[in-house]
Parts: sequence; structure tokens; C-alpha cells
Amino acid sequence: MKTISALIAATVSLLAAGAAESAPLITNGSFETPTVPSGGFTTFSVGSSAITGYTVVGPANTAVAIVNGTFSQNGVSFPAQDGIQWLDLTGNGSNSTEGVSQSVATIAGDQYQLSYFVGNTTGGGVFGTTSTVNVSVNGAPTFSDTNSIASPTTLTWEPFTHTFVAAGPSTTLSFLNGDPGGDNSNGLENIVLTDLGPVGTPVPEPASLALFASALAGFGLIRRRRSRA
Repeated sequence: MKTISALIAATVSLLAAGAAESAPLITNGSFETPTVPSGGFTTFSVGSSAITGYTVVGPANTAVAIVNGTFSQNGVSFPAQDGIQWLDLTGNGSNSTEGVSQSVATIAGDQYQLSYFVGNTTGGGVFGTTSTVNVSVNGAPTFSDTNSIASPTTLTWEPFTHTFVAAGPSTTLSFLNGDPGGDNSNGLENIVLTDLGPVGTPVPEPASLALFASALAGFGLIRRRRSRA
């Protein structure tokens, strides 16, 4: 019985650790705060920290914009991929290499999975044909993803996923506009960062751990009933 109890306790600890690791590492990954007007958008200039969790970065006099998912323009709708808002890296008529940056706590030597969605539309006459997001890790260009889905009447989202190994206790991630000057739409949404643990260490699936814990608990119950009999 002591062995079973110890196994159950160890499993519960593993489940708790898994839950902690799965907690969001990125703050405001879907750009739900601050809230912008329904059917509209709000721009944030370089240097601003008004977007919860982020600092707007890029050349002087540029900006990004949080867009409400019910916004439409030139016959194109712009729904959010997650929640009700999303980030336009091209801002409002200030299309350069602007973007947003966030520093997160990391563990040196751990592998992290970074995922996000890039939004693109080919309609409207002023929104270009592709959308490219460039990601820097600690200031070094690391990933570049392009959504080239043809979508003339609505903003269409495409997911991208990458992994990297943290070099220290803090990692700065920057998401930058990679579209040309005449492209006035480049969507970024649903950023998720997950700690996969030390490189080379298998990470138990939460569902598998839960099933194992349930089985152990059931086995312990059967043992107790037999003991009482």
C-alpha cells in the first residue's frame, strides 16, 4: 500500500508540474487587451507599451494596430483567429519593419516551442498578396514565415510552429513586419510559447499522466477493498 501511495503521489506531482509548464508563457498572446472600438482599430506608435505585455519596436514614426474582428474595408472582412482582436503589423499607413517585442522568463538549456498565426488577404487593392512575419530571438533574426493563401474577401489565417533552445533566464521575442511598403495588412495572432523541457528529455503527455494516475488510484481502491475483506 505504501508503494501504491508513493506512486500516486509521484504521479500527482508530475501532473502538477505538467500543468505549470503548460501555463501561458506569452502575455496577451491574442492581443485582447487593450480593448479597441468594435468594428475599428487603434494604432500604437513605436516605443509604446500600451499593448499589454509588449513594447512596440521599429523605425521612428512607425506604428502597429490592434484590429477588432468585425472591422471591414474595401470589401474585405478581417476576423480574428482567436478571441475578438488581432494585431496588424503594418499599422496605419506606416509600413516598415515595425513590430512588437516581449521578454519572457525561460530556463537556459530548455527547448521551447513557439507557435503563432499569420493573417493574409489578397483583396481590397491595398493589402498586398502575401503576409510575412519575421521573428527575432534576443535580437537575432531567427524565423521568417509567409502566408501566401489567396483570399480576396477575408483575412485568412495560417499557423506556423518553430522550436529554439533558451540561452538564459530571459528571452526576448520580437515579431516584425516583413511586407513591402505598399502592403497595408499583415496579421499576427494567437502567439503561444511552450517549455518542452531540457533538450533530449521526453515530456510525458498530460493525458497519459492523467490516465496513469487514474489507473493507480483505481488499483489502490481495489487493494483497500481486498484488505477490508
